[in-house]
Amino acid sequence: MKRKQNIKIRLFSILAILFLVISFAFPTFAFGPSSDIIYQGIDVSSWQRKIDFSAVKRSGIDVVYIKSSEGQSYIDPYFETNYQNAKANGLKVGFYHYVTARTIEQARTQANFFARVVSGKQADCRLAMDFENFGNLSVAEINEISKVFLETLVNATQSEVVIYSNAYSARTIFSQTLTNYPLWVANYGVSKPGSNGKWETWVGWQYTSTGTINGISGYVDKNQFTDGILLSSTDPIPDVPEAPDVPSTENTIVYTVKKGDTLSQIAQRYGTTVSSIVALNPSIQNPNLIYPGQQFKISTLSSGNSSNIYIVKSGDTLSHIAIRYSTTVSNLVRLNGIKNPNLIYPGQKIVISTMNSSTETGQNACGKISYSIQLGDTLSQIAAQYHTTVQEIVLLNQISNPNLIYAGNTILISNCRQ
Repeated sequence: MKRKQNIKIRLFSILAILFLVISFAFPTFAFGPSSDIIYQGIDVSSWQRKIDFSAVKRSGIDVVYIKSSEGQSYIDPYFETNYQNAKANGLKVGFYHYVTARTIEQARTQANFFARVVSGKQADCRLAMDFENFGNLSVAEINEISKVFLETLVNATQSEVVIYSNAYSARTIFSQTLTNYPLWVANYGVSKPGSNGKWETWVGWQYTSTGTINGISGYVDKNQFTDGILLSSTDPIPDVPEAPDVPSTENTIVYTVKKGDTLSQIAQRYGTTVSSIVALNPSIQNPNLIYPGQQFKISTLSSGNSSNIYIVKSGDTLSHIAIRYSTTVSNLVRLNGIKNPNLIYPGQKIVISTMNSSTETGQNACGKISYSIQLGDTLSQIAAQYHTTVQEIVLLNQISNPNLIYAGNTILISNCRQ
């Protein structure tokens, strides 16, 4: 019995030594908050629709991250409202951009777009890169796009940034080279975020996507943030000028390639030729290879029309622009290849075509007619009848509720001969 006990003791000692050797050879990776100061936070977008930020503040929330933008042209429709109301209620504010880039050039374009959207705003928290849908990109491509996006964003805004990532991507996709940027990690159903073997700490932890809170109808993402999420300066984010390599002049426009575009189609649309576009843009190596997000210059001199360039300002809509220049939304959509007329953004260039003074056809000439509403009319029917839009009629007549119109009332309608 004693001999067996000695054998057991020796075996236990050997196992203990092996355990210590392995522990020192492969140390566990500590992963926790970057400081002991914790702020309660949420992140919001148009999914939450109208938010009562005073109730949110009273519920103990300190920080709100607001979706500002996505891709290279989408601005969250609640961005401005959420920013103003969150600030008015004393919440610390941060902004995030949903990245859809598939090339390095698109990464630069999207970073600059994000910077332009938030320029002039007073952020309290780091600007966040939300890159989580990778399509068919390789790991190397994902990391290169992330690196270029973050570097471009820092250079454009002179602000600190943060990477938002779920725990799996932080562990398996994002590389060690990105750890010089802090991590805001999403990891649900756990008592603390799991280690990823790269970042030693987190500055943000999104711990649920089904949180509830006073002031918000439905679910909302809830987070904990450390003081590492805060910016070192809360000065307004500086204005971001247009890139110097895509100038726009009186006779030149800058066109952004849309999905499905070909140079032949674009040349036909602007009354020019493929060879003219290629000659004006040495970056086009192969006229048969252009990609969404690519930008190049197009001369409008060869067109029978003269063209004005309008730069979209904050608060603009296509309806406002159309009425201002006596044209229609449909003309602007067709001329600029706009996929969604409800999605335009500050800094975007809109081509507005005006006919030469010698033109006798009267095309694109817009006037206003008076229409007396009949019993049973709807704005949709009236808009269809006069080849306009409900939005244009509402804007022109300052109609507060497009579903409430009354027989006998007279409204103005923009009547354009096309």
